[in-house]
Amino acid sequence: MYAYNQFDQTLVDQRVEQYRDQTRRYLAGEIPEDEFRILRLMNGLYIQRLAPMLRVAIPYGLMKSEQLRTLAQISRTYDKGYGHFTTRQNIQFNWPTLESVPDILADLAKVQMHAIQTSGACIRNTTTDPFAGVSADEIEDTRPWCELIRQWSTLHPEFAYLPRKFKIAVSGSSNDRAASQVHDIGLHLYHNETGEIGFEVLVGGGLGRTPVIGKTVRKFLEPQELLSYLEAVLRVYNLNGRRDNKYKARIKILVNAIGIDAFTEMVEAEWQLLKDTELRLPESEIERVKGFFTGPDYLSAVHAGSDLQGVFVEHPQFATWYRQNTRDHKQAGYRIVIVALKNQLQAPGDVSHQQMDGIAALADEFSFAELRSTHNQNLVLADVAQRDLLALWLKLQDLDMARANVGTLTDMINCPGLDFCSLANAETLVLSRQINETFDDMDYQYELGEIQLKISGCINACGHHHVGHIGILGVEKGGKQVYQFTLGGSASNDASLGKTLGRSIEQDQVVVVIGQILDVYVQLRQIDETFLQLVRRLGVVPFKERVYGTHQRSAA
Repeated sequence: MYAYNQFDQTLVDQRVEQYRDQTRRYLAGEIPEDEFRILRLMNGLYIQRLAPMLRVAIPYGLMKSEQLRTLAQISRTYDKGYGHFTTRQNIQFNWPTLESVPDILADLAKVQMHAIQTSGACIRNTTTDPFAGVSADEIEDTRPWCELIRQWSTLHPEFAYLPRKFKIAVSGSSNDRAASQVHDIGLHLYHNETGEIGFEVLVGGGLGRTPVIGKTVRKFLEPQELLSYLEAVLRVYNLNGRRDNKYKARIKILVNAIGIDAFTEMVEAEWQLLKDTELRLPESEIERVKGFFTGPDYLSAVHAGSDLQGVFVEHPQFATWYRQNTRDHKQAGYRIVIVALKNQLQAPGDVSHQQMDGIAALADEFSFAELRSTHNQNLVLADVAQRDLLALWLKLQDLDMARANVGTLTDMINCPGLDFCSLANAETLVLSRQINETFDDMDYQYELGEIQLKISGCINACGHHHVGHIGILGVEKGGKQVYQFTLGGSASNDASLGKTLGRSIEQDQVVVVIGQILDVYVQLRQIDETFLQLVRRLGVVPFKERVYGTHQRSAA
């Protein structure tokens, strides 16, 4: 994991003292409200419906256990004892006082954390695959590239006041787990036909009131040119993006207005002026940053592994958790563990200070003192020896964090909605409670298979509803909260936007409609399976299987 040098620490410490003085002057009446608004947003502080909200950066979702303990301490001391993990892999505190924020930032700085560029019209936290560096299907570890982007983009003087906020995601595996195609810039690491590694660059993706799938602006980019090319894209956007209408200021609007071919020409022309400058990454710098992300001291497969078949028989609930909440690891004898933050009694993504302390202790004991946050609002312990899985599961049960629902209907993404957000039009957290109460039969959820349910409380789409298998959008009509459904979205390799389903409905009908959708889905799937069985009996391999093969989740 990247460790601050003296320059990094000095920058963060100075920002804390700068903001402390700005807050003091604002409270003394020396800085007007409009001017202070800009300053607080630059430090991650919003004013929500009921209280200020502070968003803390977690670069590409990677944390030390010590940092999570600090977040727990902040929630106890300055908030109401919990935090909320977001779809940008950050964490939010919903109840700090404005006066306490400088002290919170000072506590964060002690463990190499901050809230810089978590809001405002700037380059936001770069996100990536939460399994980066450990997944069995990885092409290359994306974390060093995310760190290089973080260093380049932090307090970048040219891009501090963009037309609108700007989001970058990086994917380095055969399966896109970073939702990269619905970002302002999506970067895909891959090997070209000659075996060289490089980036496919997509631009103009995004959700919100105008959802768009990103378009390829450059098919293959040499890694050394990453920063110079990003700079070229940002310059074209900064110069040509609309500033007269915030709803039409995102890069996706610019790309759609002038066309991807014209946009590509503008970027390529700008890049010719930048590609041979100091922005070209020397191999020594790439290797230096990669040196922060070497693998931990793994045990051998013989010592880390364990035959779990007997344990599965003795503990069938553990077997279910293993199937749902762990994934293949590139290191023999290890598993990736997903810790679901989808407790029936908590809002999706919420975690208490006791749970934060508890999961930090488990990271120390079982996963080399590191953990990750995901854009699905869960946490990940990335390096757990197979022999330790049962012990980890038992301790997660003590924390009420062992729910085996990853990938199911109740593993939903859910923005805070009208309960907290000043932009929201409708409540969303009440929906997650109703869904958990209604669909409490986990066997039914397992039979359904993977269902991605995503809920937003307004058109800004913080809940990513456009790319959910089932998407729900809360809107206000005639003074009432109503909800629109979309179906068939995806944020993965097959990225697509859901199609709107009929008219909006009232809140008390949402779970009823979800049930009807699932009933139809099951019926159609049974018809499809019956057809496939008939085709196989005739000796014909279905087209889908000829092209893609059959997919089966790996066994223990």
